Parts: sequence; structure tokens; C-alpha cells
Amino acid sequence: MCGICCSVTLSIERDRDDLLHKNLLHNLKRRGPNSSQQVLKTGTDYHCLFSGHVLHLRGLLTPQPIEDERGNVFLWNGEIFSGIDVAVEENDTQIMFNHLSSFNNESEIMSLFSSVHGPWAFIYYQASSHSVWFGRDYFGRRSLLWHFSNTGNGFCLASVGTQAAEIVNQWQEVPACGIFRIDLKSSALSKHVVLKLYPWKCISRENIIEEVVRSLNLISDSLPPFVSIEINEARLCLNTPVAPLNKRLTQGSFDSHSHSSSIPATIENLQIFLRDEHMKKQVHQLIHVLSEAVKRRVLCLTRTESQYVNDEFSKTSSKKANIAILFSGGIDSMVIASLADRHIPFDEPIDLLNVAFMTKPTRHTALTKKSSKPKKHLQTPSEENIKGLATPTDNVQDQNFNVPDRLTGRAGLKELKSLNPLRIWNFVEVNVTLEELQRMRQHRINQLVHPLDTVLDDSIGCAVWFASRGIGYITKEDEMQLYESSAKVVLTGIGADEQLAGYSRHRVRFNTHGLEGLNKELEMELDRISSRNLGRDDRVIGDHGKEARFPFLDENVVSFLNSLSILEKADLTLPRGIGEKLILRLAALELGLTASTVLPKRAMQFGSKIAKMENNNEKASEKCSRLQVLSE
Repeated sequence: MCGICCSVTLSIERDRDDLLHKNLLHNLKRRGPNSSQQVLKTGTDYHCLFSGHVLHLRGLLTPQPIEDERGNVFLWNGEIFSGIDVAVEENDTQIMFNHLSSFNNESEIMSLFSSVHGPWAFIYYQASSHSVWFGRDYFGRRSLLWHFSNTGNGFCLASVGTQAAEIVNQWQEVPACGIFRIDLKSSALSKHVVLKLYPWKCISRENIIEEVVRSLNLISDSLPPFVSIEINEARLCLNTPVAPLNKRLTQGSFDSHSHSSSIPATIENLQIFLRDEHMKKQVHQLIHVLSEAVKRRVLCLTRTESQYVNDEFSKTSSKKANIAILFSGGIDSMVIASLADRHIPFDEPIDLLNVAFMTKPTRHTALTKKSSKPKKHLQTPSEENIKGLATPTDNVQDQNFNVPDRLTGRAGLKELKSLNPLRIWNFVEVNVTLEELQRMRQHRINQLVHPLDTVLDDSIGCAVWFASRGIGYITKEDEMQLYESSAKVVLTGIGADEQLAGYSRHRVRFNTHGLEGLNKELEMELDRISSRNLGRDDRVIGDHGKEARFPFLDENVVSFLNSLSILEKADLTLPRGIGEKLILRLAALELGLTASTVLPKRAMQFGSKIAKMENNNEKASEKCSRLQVLSE
């Protein structure tokens, strides 16, 4: 994880103090706490200031930006999980730059980025052509924003924006539709920036150019007059890293309609589906590809022996977690946790981050509230982080945080403990009061959610920010103790609902337009996931100096799920708790999970109760007034 930025001035004039805005620099440094530096490149007609801030996770610490003897400069915020060889001791930033520096033509650049499996965003200055290349991976799993100056004399690319009111509304997410190139020399001379697009090309789509043209028109609408966008002259494309969606409507060997829509959502009824050999085979293939995806994401980081101490008891009890999971106890997070347990060293704890927003106290709660006795701290978070943190006092007050996700989370913890009682499972209860929500939204979260601005973005952005911060309480020796997660990698289940018909809108679509309509809805879900979810979540989680990783969006997992027909993934004639994400529920059953396999989908904003904190009458799609950014 890194904070990357490139600020370009298309003029020969430059102020001596031409530095990045202090708020932007601060936001970038929070993403990359292990190394920060800047590089200035000056052409005859332009100036480029590159700023890199590194969160060190694997290989040798490689400060960014990196520069070679020919003047090329590279910024990389990504992870190569497969597709290009990276040895354990190597750093993928250096590997990518070595390839780019050796290339002589654009086709080689296309081939390189087509090969990378994993999340990425990058900025590359190619000195010989006076060009800046940049872009995001196919799903947009890493944030990259752009804004163009009002005067038309420059632009900025960055992982995260700034809260300065005079420019915040100009930040927009770089579309994850391919990679872009800007010729800085010609842009400076013509006073017009031309964005050359090298789009993703799906093998099955013959009308790729027509589709790209439609995308270009949508992008152009949000650009200022002195910026235009066009497809590169050579019509070069990136190869889409996943298989196309299977839209066949045949039922195959498994007769979905032999099951009544009125059957109860029970484990026994779910087990019936595993009697079908074809279905069971597909379930085991899903377990295999998803397990490999989780394995890559929990092992691609440096583990040091310094976490150990001498005696055997302390060795286990004092070991720090490297991996955390956004954990509701629902089917997605339970499957990820059980698979992570397979691959993370047995004596390493796993942090399960469970967020709850304080419900309104009842009269009974107010009357019976008791003072608390001092608690032993496992770790002492910084004073800034614990200011306003809700402190559990007794069982009565604790009920104010007994939101649905807290209850299912505790139940899920019991299941995981039964699967592996030797593992230390740190169930981190993150309790958020209204006062702290409002304070941290204004202080940090609003500028991270931007440029997204809906009520839904506010709810999910705040919930994910508090959860991934990892400051809360764990139960140890029957006592609640203050705890701060040390994990730099945060696994999240996003992508499961989008591919396996997990949302309520999927049932609505199925009921009104049948399987064909449902297929179109699922195709749209993946097409828009970069702009709807992933950039925001990357900015929010990265603000804590942590990296979000998305096993369900692993290229091999998506390709496998895309290869299945819709009825092999979900059956929405069946009730909630079985029909949606059917194949994942069956996989969970095969993994040894129990009650969590038939939990119906519950959106994070409702499970954590953040949606009920302030204004109950809002619609999720409305613009959120609470996300307004104030200048300092």
C-alpha cells in the first residue's frame, strides 16, 4: 500500500515554494508511514512533482518515487499476486519499474499490465516521450484520483484528495476503464490536455470500440473544457484479466425448480443440495480457487521473528496479528476467516474486526448504569485514537452495542473457535458513539469518501473506517481489555454479493425480469464496482496505514464464478438464507461452518446500525449533507 501523487504544471514558470498542499501531503503520508520522498522533473515546458509514501509489506523496503539513469520515474501502489514472477525477497515496485524501463514501445507496456494479477494503481513518467502514464487495475481495487486546475495550466493525480474547500469538488476518480497517457510537451504547447486511453478489451466482445466510445462520452462530461479524451491512435488494448460472464440460461444437471420456495432456511435443507454430484464438484472447485486467493493475500507480506519471545507460553500469547478481517459473522467473512485459518501460521493470532454504532439507550439502561473498575490494557493506543472511544462498563450498557452484526459476530466467533480452538481469535469489538462518529467524520472521513457523496457512501465509509482502524476491546481471561490491532493487511468480503446475487435488488430484478435480467444485473455489478465501492474503501482503509485485500475479486475466483451459469451460483426461487449466494453457502458447509451458512444477507449499514444513528428518513442514493468538507 502506498500514497502516490504526481502534480504537473504545464508552464515554464514555477514558484520556488511550489509544494503539494499540506493537507494532501498529510493524507498521503498516512497511507505510507514507512518512507516518504519527492522527485521533481523539469522539462522545457513543464514541471512534474512526484511524491511517494510507502507502507512496507514485502521484500526490501523500496522508497518511492524510484528513478533510473534515463530520467524515468515510477510510482506504484499495488500487489503482484501472480502473472509476473516476484521472488519472496524481491519488491514488486522495483520489478515493475525494471520491466517498464527496458521497454521500447507501447505494446510492451500493454502486455505488462495485462499480465499482472492483483490490485494496482500506478504513475509512470517516460522521459524519452515526455509522457505520463497512469491507471488502475480492471476492478479499480486501488484508488487514483485526478483533478485539473481551473486555469488550465496543470493537473494532479493522487491516491487520495485533500479537504481544501477550494479544490475538493474538482477531484474525481480515474475511471478503471484502461490506462491513460498524457503527452506533457504537446499539452503545454497547445494549452490543451489530451487523455489517450488504452482500454481493457474483453475477448468475447466484438464491439469493443463502440463500447469504449460510449465510455469516453461519459468521462468527457465530467472534464473541463481544456481536457479531452480519445482512444490511442494504434488502437492498442489491454487484455481483460478475467473470463467473460456465462449468460447461458440452461439449468444443467441440477434441477433448481424441484425445490420449493417455501422451504425453511435450515442447515438440513442446505445439505440436500450437496447430494447433487455436479453441484458438489463446483462447490469444491470454488473452495480451491478461493482458498488459493486467500493464501496469496495472507502470505504476501513480511513476517519477522522479532514478534517472538523466549518461553513457549509467552511466545503464543504475545504474538501480534498480521492479518485482520472485517468481520460481521456473515457468510462472506466467515468463509474468509476459515480459509485464512488454513494458511496463516498456527501460532499467529487473527484479528476479527467487528464494528457497532451505539443505539439509543433505553430508560432502563440509564437508571442501572454502573461505574467500571479499571481494566488491564493489552496495548495502549494513542491519545488521539482513544479520545471519545466508548468504554464498556457492565452488561447493561454493553447492550447499547448489541447490534445485529455484533450478535452474529459473536456467534461466528464460537464457530471459528470450534473449528480451530488452538488459534487465538481476537474478536475486536469496535464501539462507536454518536459523538465520535461526528467528530471523526468531520476530521478525517469526509475527505476520504470524496468524491463520492451519497448517504450510502457516508454510512459504509464511516463503518469501514472505524472497523479497519481496529481500536476496541477484546475479551481475555473473562475481562474486557483495550486493544489496538497491529495487522497491516485487512481482508474484506466485498465482491461476493456482486457476483452471487446477494443483494435484495437482485431478487427484485429476478422477480421482474427473470434469469436474463438477473444476469444483466450481475454483469453491471462488476462493471461498476470500481466507481461504486472499491476506490472509496481503499482510501478509507489506507488512511490507517493498512492495506485492503479482496479475495472474492481475485482474477481466478472471478473467472471461475463467471464460467458458471447463474443457477449454479444462486437460486432466487429459494428463500433468503439459502437462495442468494447458494454456492458460497454450500462451500461454507463443506468447510465445517454451521449456523452462519444460513444467515440471510444484511447490509453493513444496517447490521452495524450506523444507518439509524442520525437521520432515519434518508434514501441511500441521496447526496449526504454530512459529507460536506470545510476549509481550514
